[in-house]
Amino acid sequence: MPGQSGTPAPLERVIVAMAAQQRQVGGRLHTELEEHVPSYRAVPRELLDQIWHRHFQRALAVVREGRVPAPEDFGEADVARDRAARGVPLSDGLRAFRRALSAIRDLFIAEATERGLDPGVIIDRTRCLWELADVASLRITAEHRQAEVDSALFDARRRADYLRGLLYGTLSAAEIHSGAAIYGLDPARPYRAVRAVPNGDAGPEALARSLAAHGRGNGRAALLTVLDEVVAGVVEAKPDTGDLEVTAGLGPPAELTAVHRSFRAAGRMLEAARAYGLRGVYDLGDLSWRVAVVAEPELAELLYDRYLRPLEAEGEFGALIEESVRRYLGGGRRIGEVARDAHVHVNTVRYRLRRFEELTGTRLDAVDTAVELSWALAARELGTPARGPAGPGRGH
Repeated sequence: MPGQSGTPAPLERVIVAMAAQQRQVGGRLHTELEEHVPSYRAVPRELLDQIWHRHFQRALAVVREGRVPAPEDFGEADVARDRAARGVPLSDGLRAFRRALSAIRDLFIAEATERGLDPGVIIDRTRCLWELADVASLRITAEHRQAEVDSALFDARRRADYLRGLLYGTLSAAEIHSGAAIYGLDPARPYRAVRAVPNGDAGPEALARSLAAHGRGNGRAALLTVLDEVVAGVVEAKPDTGDLEVTAGLGPPAELTAVHRSFRAAGRMLEAARAYGLRGVYDLGDLSWRVAVVAEPELAELLYDRYLRPLEAEGEFGALIEESVRRYLGGGRRIGEVARDAHVHVNTVRYRLRRFEELTGTRLDAVDTAVELSWALAARELGTPARGPAGPGRGH
């Protein structure tokens, strides 16, 4: 009975008889696991034999002593880590353990009955074996889940380390190829580096998962992680983000060994997209020369001073001039359309355009003027140059 000292001779004979059949019962159990729990085929036989011996000896101790060890006395962490590493699901681990305990319990009942063990002792020790199964199952569950968490964290760190080296160009060719094999990348195919930040409530980790899902499909690969609070990685094609709240920069296609250059470009795209307040994924084809407006603040200041600062001295009339010039450039230089859209006479538009040329000393039909003025207007959108005080207003 529980707590009693010493072991009655009949009970000890039962234990000896059980111990003599440990190998035979273990062999049958191994065959059952191979047939009914396929994931256990990945576990080596010698390792299964070691775990079986541990379970069997622990069960014999419970039968002998009539008490179940405390949960913290179950050393299952090594088993849990091994099963998690081999891809054995927790449910399969529990099925295997309960099959093992059921085999031990059946063996105890058979030997105890054959040897005429006191029915009260049989009931008590059977109850102890049931309790052992319950307590051990809870411990196995906790250890397995912790092992899965530890494994996931390790994998995440390893993936982040690989991507950091890949994107910053610090990996050797051999390291790039070995990592590509692990993470399902094809060194023979081009990839585009991406940098992204969330716009909504989702954090970087959630964004990385969503962006990776959007980057996969149709046989395409995507590998992303969080580096310094920014989602970073490689994709085969521009992700279709749908309603995903993200601002991202996408670099040009490059081989994995040169993808660090694509990553630098992706950083410039992200910087520009954020400066313009854009949402979505943007590459150089989307942003074009506007990327340089962000990257060259000194040039933006120079062109702002040349084309827009003189208009500020005109007050409200200067704002009307700027609006007409903006519409003129954006509308294919058709004065009639500018007048119609602004609800003014064409001569009014002509006067405003001529006044712009007088104030800036330029000609609107010159290519350089169109390019430089567009640059200055883009800088105005960004608020890059500091605006000086406006001069006295002039009406039209």
